[in-house]
Amino acid sequence: MCGIVGYIGRRDVAPLLLEGLQRLEYRGYDSAGIVITGKSGGLKAVKAKGRVRELEARVPKRFAGTTGIAHTRWATHGAPSDENAHPHLDTEGKVAVVHNGIVDNAAELRAKLTADGVVFASETDTEVLAHLIARSEAETLEERVQQALSRIEGTYGIAVLHADFPDRIVVARNGSPVVLGIGEHEMLVASDVAALVRHTRQVVTLDDGEMATLKAGDYRTYTTAGSRTSPEPTTIEWEAENYDLGGHDTYMHKEIAEQPDAVDRVLRGRIDDRFSTVHLGGLNLDAREARAVRRVKILGCGSAYHAGQIGAQMIEELARIPADAEPASEFRYRNPVVDPDTLYIAVSQSGETYDTLAAVQELKRKGARVLGVVNVVGSAIARETDGGMYVHAGPEVCVVSTKCFTNTAVAFALLALHLGRIRDLSVADGRRIIEGLRKLPGQIAEVLAGEDEIKRLAAEYADARSMMFVGRVRGYPVAREASLKLKEVSYVHAEAYPASELKHGPLALIEPSVPTVAIVPDDELVDKNRATLEEIKARSGRILAVAHQVEAKADHTIVVPRNEPELDPVLMGIPLQLLAYHSALALGRDIDKPRNLAKSVTVE
Repeated sequence: MCGIVGYIGRRDVAPLLLEGLQRLEYRGYDSAGIVITGKSGGLKAVKAKGRVRELEARVPKRFAGTTGIAHTRWATHGAPSDENAHPHLDTEGKVAVVHNGIVDNAAELRAKLTADGVVFASETDTEVLAHLIARSEAETLEERVQQALSRIEGTYGIAVLHADFPDRIVVARNGSPVVLGIGEHEMLVASDVAALVRHTRQVVTLDDGEMATLKAGDYRTYTTAGSRTSPEPTTIEWEAENYDLGGHDTYMHKEIAEQPDAVDRVLRGRIDDRFSTVHLGGLNLDAREARAVRRVKILGCGSAYHAGQIGAQMIEELARIPADAEPASEFRYRNPVVDPDTLYIAVSQSGETYDTLAAVQELKRKGARVLGVVNVVGSAIARETDGGMYVHAGPEVCVVSTKCFTNTAVAFALLALHLGRIRDLSVADGRRIIEGLRKLPGQIAEVLAGEDEIKRLAAEYADARSMMFVGRVRGYPVAREASLKLKEVSYVHAEAYPASELKHGPLALIEPSVPTVAIVPDDELVDKNRATLEEIKARSGRILAVAHQVEAKADHTIVVPRNEPELDPVLMGIPLQLLAYHSALALGRDIDKPRNLAKSVTVE
């Protein structure tokens, strides 16, 4: 979603903040802005609708200072415009606020402030905060921010400057990430470590309800009620180079290409050949507790949800525990029955997805055991859950998920094997799955080597006005994820259905201009899948199959290597990532920053 960067120290702040905003462009945004404390006092702000390059073009040459905050906005209240871009200032221009999140009671507060004579310059909810802080009569900036936040309902990650307190930046978190960067005689703040890693690898992640005051030489943290806190600094796992393009034209292409190495990382050090199982010490779940689990419920949003569907299938097959996946955004609103014998698993690339985090908090409140499967070390979901697994995909910069989706599916294979071997999965089957897991990096590389042919097919199907994706059982989540990828990055309408459901309505859509992508593994359902291809061809539908051998009824087939049936979904998704990528490329889309989307969804 929105991005925040702030700095206080000795360096010229404007270039540093602009570079930080560029590092956060992948999160999705529609406008940007910067405000600094000028050398002669007072605040200087520049804002622009559009990309960071538009903002940079507007920043005057004489824009010097050593303290400032900056922001990329993803519109919620008010259309993208210069006026609605952050930072937002009070009427006198003394207070500047950048904000990620949503103020739920903004309309009520806005009405009260307007009645008191405040004139608003924007349509945003954030401007309310600037005026509330400015109207406070508290002695310190920290107290003024605390008073303002006490009137706010909703979520926020904020950074505040005040012309009367030029030696500090005050920040606060409630539901939206805020990370402090600790430097030498300088401090930074950001909503994502991507903006910090070029300057420091020592960071402190604020918890909900926590604030911090940053000065050039030090920082202190405390609750919104004023009690001191003492969070331990941690070291960022990745280097700045991990966030570079590395010779690729786009981050999406880079991250697709990184998958053999990424999958190798998620497997490394976890396989136990002696007992044909895996070591997952971070679960904090001993064998007796694992055997007591009667059901597994997986919660996620978007690609994380689809990876959870693959994981649920694996857990049922290998561990013989009833398992299903559900969108976290739906789960938390339907007043679910929370069963003490159910193991809940929250899935999120960023570990900050608001709907998933809120579901975790609700489950914890009701006494459930919750594990996390996340990519970002030290993220909110990783901290809130009882245990879990890191998927070790590395930084994923493109808005659409590729390598993290794949690594999450592989992580679920590890979990399913672990639970299965604790229960009734045989040594032979455990060994079979381990051998399949070890083959995955090489087989993914083999799929990627066929990119030129997939590029040619993408060009052939790029004129489709809509596409249908179908699969059965293990293949259905693959179809759903592939459909989502195509929609996200190419803007081509796509639908995914279980192949068995095609004749119950969606078959009416089949015609030459609506091609079908069919997931056809050579498993126990191959004859059923081929019958579906017959139904489509009988209605003059074009078919692109993803299969283990050339399918006679398909117009084109992408052949993928054969692994164990439980692991085939991991491989069958890879070529469809490339299909989405090259379709978008053929259509001239902004691949790394698709319209209307954001990487880390930290609002409802």
